[in-house]
Amino acid sequence: MPARSRRNSAVVRIGNVHVGGSHPIVVQSMTNTDTADSATTVNQVMALARAGSELVRVTVNTDEAAQAVPTIVSTLRDFGVDVPIIGDFHYNGHLLLKKYPACARALAKYRINPGNVNIGRKQDDNFRIMIEAAIEYDRPVRIGVNWGSLDSALLTQMMDDNSKSPDPLDAMEVTRRAIVESALRSAENAERYGLAHDKIILSAKVSNVQDLVDVYEMLASRCDYPLHLGLTEAGLGSKGIVATTAALSVLLQQGIGDTIRASLTPLPNGDRTEEVVVSQQILQALNLRSFTPQVAACPGCGRTTSTFFQDMADQIQTYLREQMPVWREKYTGVEEMKVAVMGCVVNGPGESKHADIGISLPGTFEKPVAPVYIDGKLSTTLRGDGIVAEFRDILDNYVARRYAKAIADSEPLALLER
Repeated sequence: MPARSRRNSAVVRIGNVHVGGSHPIVVQSMTNTDTADSATTVNQVMALARAGSELVRVTVNTDEAAQAVPTIVSTLRDFGVDVPIIGDFHYNGHLLLKKYPACARALAKYRINPGNVNIGRKQDDNFRIMIEAAIEYDRPVRIGVNWGSLDSALLTQMMDDNSKSPDPLDAMEVTRRAIVESALRSAENAERYGLAHDKIILSAKVSNVQDLVDVYEMLASRCDYPLHLGLTEAGLGSKGIVATTAALSVLLQQGIGDTIRASLTPLPNGDRTEEVVVSQQILQALNLRSFTPQVAACPGCGRTTSTFFQDMADQIQTYLREQMPVWREKYTGVEEMKVAVMGCVVNGPGESKHADIGISLPGTFEKPVAPVYIDGKLSTTLRGDGIVAEFRDILDNYVARRYAKAIADSEPLALLER
């Protein structure tokens, strides 16, 4: 469990999902399709939802995108996908929400960036119009501040005030405080316009890990709104994954954060669902939530010159993830199962015993046998070329018997025999 308990935040309902309070931390993602292309957007939303995204955000930036939103939502429902769809608005959201009421009704939540909703205006009329739409259609709002589009008037004011201080702060500290101030002032204005306290979620995103931690610690200390966590631009590949994990883990360990997103830059034609998997793995690694059985596998060394155990570990992990949509409906608790696929005798038997089910493959020059352990005890020993298929059969049998028994009654599980 985390070092500290979750902070006591308000609870916001987004469609069929509850965010905040004692509810589980929610995994969110965002499409990168042209929303006006409803078929492509529906396909990507379905892929993200199947991967485990519990909220999906789509860009609503043009008349065509706004007109497509009701079709996207209704098509998803026809396919049995009820994931809440969030509209991401910048610059012209006040116009689109007012012009296309069907879009406003179809969306489960609106995302507003206070830094660019009133550009060039002395009054916050555009922001107010969006809040009024949220009130009219009974929709929650995420007020999402980004340091790349921070309210320039607010930042300038705070920089000027700081320069007159007898003990001025450095510019980055003033910027961090301005980000927090923008979020809190916007939330205060939203409530002044009539939006209920429990209809507001806040985010305050930057792209640097330590700055993100500092900003959210500051924000969490000053409000009880649910908070959405994520670097605004995490980056490509391992850099993006590591940066996201480093930042979110520090905050989640403190009990800060109610929804999360891994804003990874995908490779050309890359798999958008990677950001969902990364978010799930962060929560699972911190024992905050469980999504899919985890495979422990050794890193390999001079005792494991064959790549067989690596291939097998990859096949088993992929198989487990592919089975989860089916298993989740049939078996209670299967997502918490621990599987070990080890590569030699040094740690193989021990790790396999610690797992719910594990196999210790032979290392270099070891006897060509693979003992299988179930619930800490040796069950059988596999040999030959069909080890992967045989182990998968044993795994299927174990899941069906252990987790089905957990549903049907409380009889102890007998050891599986080969």
